[in-house]
Amino acid sequence: MTTTTPPRVPAGTAHAAGPEASAAGRRARRAAGRRRLTACGVLMTPFFVLLVTVFLIPVGTAVYLSFFSDDQPGLGFGPERTVFVGLRSYAAVLTDPTFLGGLGTVALYCLIYIPLMVAGALALALLLDSGVVRLRAFAQMGLFLPHAVPGIIAALIWLYLYTPGISPVIGLFARADITIDFLGIHTVVPSIVNIALWSNLGYNMVVFYAALQAVPREVIEASVVDGAGPVRTALQVKTPLVRASIAMVAIFTLIWALQLFTEPMLLSQSSPMISSRFSPSMYIYDAAFTRNNYGLAAAASVVLLVCTIALSYGVTRFTGRADSAEEAR
Repeated sequence: MTTTTPPRVPAGTAHAAGPEASAAGRRARRAAGRRRLTACGVLMTPFFVLLVTVFLIPVGTAVYLSFFSDDQPGLGFGPERTVFVGLRSYAAVLTDPTFLGGLGTVALYCLIYIPLMVAGALALALLLDSGVVRLRAFAQMGLFLPHAVPGIIAALIWLYLYTPGISPVIGLFARADITIDFLGIHTVVPSIVNIALWSNLGYNMVVFYAALQAVPREVIEASVVDGAGPVRTALQVKTPLVRASIAMVAIFTLIWALQLFTEPMLLSQSSPMISSRFSPSMYIYDAAFTRNNYGLAAAASVVLLVCTIALSYGVTRFTGRADSAEEAR
């Protein structure tokens, strides 16, 4: 019986190969990391270009303009010049009753509009997902179609329906001896809410419906086996599973609502209840293009931006805490 002796490796060869292999591995990992960083940079460059050009530069310009104003020395007879005024424009905005009234109007608008929008869109999405609605594709198209109408056109359509003397809706109410003024002091905000709901309800319904399609069917089948009816399944099973979509829709709806401009601007042509400073956005437009006070308009824009960021952050924190509490259970 013969035995085979393994070849003898020269001393120091294995130790020499080890560091070389590890160094080559480190170089390969660094090269792969550089390729990943390069790919991420290429993919993220368009986003950062848009962020800088569309958001950061306008915000920086508004902040800069808010510290300056055009003054005329010499009792108003001298040449107009731009001077640094510090926080004077901010003080003027925050003490202006019309601006504060516009903030109150928008707050009332948000309190009515956002719950109706979120609840209505979610209810429609749940109905479509449950299969109760027949011809689902046509129902989706019919609900989404108003969103395809430009906001100005939508406001003009509803202006026609709100205007006495030409509105067929007001004419039908008049035949029933019902007098209603859609643009009165107590109805103008609900009328604007109605226009916004008509335009955006279908869009948010599609968002919720897409989220509901991702809910595992096994979970729904298990709830049915446990004896849950359609309403209980919708409210206690499906709705909690799309909580992230509800928070997203609520935040985006809040941001759009704070920028209220198109609807009241067009309706102001037919209603004395809507002034030129009805909302903060209309206040900014009036300050810039009617009074030619760009410093005041810039200060009001910055104040509105700060309010939007603060409220969006508050909604995000609230929904985050609600999710954490739900997971803790």
